[in-house]
Amino acid sequence: MKRPILLIFLTLLLIPSSLCHALEWKALHEKADIIDLAQAVMEIKKNPESPAAWYLQGLAYLNRYETLKAQDAFDKALSLDPESFEARWGLAEVFRRLYRIEESKTILEQITASHPKYAPAFVSLAYISYLEMDFNRSARLAKHVINLGAGNADKSNYSRAYGLYAGAKGMIAHYGGPLSKVINGTAVLSSLRKAERIDPDSPAVLLGLGSYYLFVPTFLGRDFEKAESYLKRAVKEDPSFASGYVRLAQLYRALGKEDLYAQYMKKALELDPQNIIALDVQSGACKFVCLK
Repeated sequence: MKRPILLIFLTLLLIPSSLCHALEWKALHEKADIIDLAQAVMEIKKNPESPAAWYLQGLAYLNRYETLKAQDAFDKALSLDPESFEARWGLAEVFRRLYRIEESKTILEQITASHPKYAPAFVSLAYISYLEMDFNRSARLAKHVINLGAGNADKSNYSRAYGLYAGAKGMIAHYGGPLSKVINGTAVLSSLRKAERIDPDSPAVLLGLGSYYLFVPTFLGRDFEKAESYLKRAVKEDPSFASGYVRLAQLYRALGKEDLYAQYMKKALELDPQNIIALDVQSGACKFVCLK
């Protein structure tokens, strides 16, 4: 009887320490999406030495764009559990939002290599790849999360993966030839519809659908009324969503409403002065698509 017990003990010793410290990250992400900040603070009061409680608070701050407070919470979680790859992702996401891109990428590359089932890191890295115009890699990273399946990713990141996949495929089609436009373009709306079924009120999903109807060629269904409806819903759901205001600004410019264009661009840059999409449109570079 002693041999099986000894084998079990030795097996436990061989388990990587990171697995022993892993948080129930999926449940924490989904909890952060439905609680208010006061409830997250209460979790800290009840469990001040709990890495999970601090991680939850970091997520709650991220959801409210309180980036520096999120950084403090993830730092605290990491101080309590130095092996927490989840808390390290939290810091990488903070750095991404602060446009400290290389620092963010370094952490994310490490996490995605060692924790291939941790969806948030792949989504964050897919966002960075998109903004770096590496659309093929962005699509691959998003597809990785999609392939994990709904049971292995939190709802928000799972729907974001579909949205990012659609956005990356749209940009590949935009820059590609006729065949690419057909092959990659057909994946856009179907992916956005899947994202909508998963999380119909997600600002990111609404932005994707609004952008689709704003930029798709006329013969494929461009519809400014639908674009306006989706984009207005995006900023209503999340009034701090800078990219939503950028796309609304572009819509109103296309409609000849320059006063509204100026109003919404100003709002976007007030919320996020370094927003890459806003600066791209404002400069006229239009790397991320403008209406001609």
